[in-house]
Amino acid sequence: MKRALIVLTLLSSGPVFAKDWPQWRGPHANGVAAPGDYPVTFSHTKNVRWKTPLPGVGSSTPAIWEDHLFLTAGVAEDQADDDASRHDAVLAYDLKGAPRWRVLLGQERKGKHRNGSGSNPSPVTDGKHVFVYFKSGTVAALDFEGKLAWQANLQKLYGEDTLWWDLGSSPVLVGDQLVIPVMHEGESFLVAFDKASGQPNWKTARNYECRRETDQSYTTPIVVGDPGNETIVTWGADHLTGHRAADGKLLWQCGGFNPKNEAMWRVIATPAITNNIALVPYGRAKHLAAVKIGGEGDITEKARLWEKEGFGADVPSPAAKDGTFYLLTDNGWLHALDAATGEAHWEGRLPRSSSKYYASPVMAGEMLYAAREDGMIFTVHVKKDGFTVSGENDMGERIIATPIPIQNQLIIRGAEHLFCIGADS
Repeated sequence: MKRALIVLTLLSSGPVFAKDWPQWRGPHANGVAAPGDYPVTFSHTKNVRWKTPLPGVGSSTPAIWEDHLFLTAGVAEDQADDDASRHDAVLAYDLKGAPRWRVLLGQERKGKHRNGSGSNPSPVTDGKHVFVYFKSGTVAALDFEGKLAWQANLQKLYGEDTLWWDLGSSPVLVGDQLVIPVMHEGESFLVAFDKASGQPNWKTARNYECRRETDQSYTTPIVVGDPGNETIVTWGADHLTGHRAADGKLLWQCGGFNPKNEAMWRVIATPAITNNIALVPYGRAKHLAAVKIGGEGDITEKARLWEKEGFGADVPSPAAKDGTFYLLTDNGWLHALDAATGEAHWEGRLPRSSSKYYASPVMAGEMLYAAREDGMIFTVHVKKDGFTVSGENDMGERIIATPIPIQNQLIIRGAEHLFCIGADS
């Protein structure tokens, strides 16, 4: 499939094929899967290829490599199943739903929000190891057999996080490094670990003067650029920044996202990138800005392409494909926006509900999946002039994690079960 992302080259650390989903927003970090024959109508009983109960709470999206599926959760060490007995855990399954192994990594720091957990960050894999990060500060690497390669704790190394809510930023791989952002009140930074040894390679301060809570970010970095010359694009504290992956040096920064210096403008939704343009949601679902990324120094004036006010996304991160951004708002509006101009190709609303969208939209060919917190997943046929809701699918339990279209199937993490949905009979 031809993609504008070929120009940009959003990277993982190794060859990634259509059968792999190595990180939270997919192989190219844009919420786009390979085209295929994916399910349209389904439920927790219809078109279910397999279903397996989950042993603990977590909001992370699985990572998939060939026949290996990894996810994280807070799991009880024994039958007591109280707060003191639950541990950060890495779980491995095959793509038939059979458990492979489970590794406990230390006591869980449980979630605070009703839809949060101590396992919000999604795992990432390079095809040889899986890398995980938890609210407790634990970061670890395990091989595909479940053997622990290394383990560290960011909060013991650099101080406890001061986030008001549950840690949400997922780690990313770039070359031979695992990069993790910490953006909160106090010292904020990016840190890169050698993915083989777990030793820190570099740590770069990322501090901006902000009003109360505005310096807190739950977003995940995006890696762009050619191998050996990658840039880590990070959003938070009213600034979009680009750091050189090799040593953490700040290359460029773009501000201007909070002209009235508002308090409480923490950010959750991660930007999306297509054609070297980033869509940045901010201002608690009431603002959008498009930024031409790259350059040197302060690019605020020259990089801003367009802005929108009055709508946006607070939690769901947009998808980006072939020069178009697909924005899902927290209350179920869908917008297709031209990346270069901001022109609205179309907009419309999914069926109304008091429930919100926490999972991010994901696209597979002309199909878009939108999962609502009450367990409804809408299958949306995206057209040039609008969209059609082709399926209203009730999974019977809460859904916070983003669904994964892969190998003509849909992998869904619910609050209680892991599902594999097949195409319609």
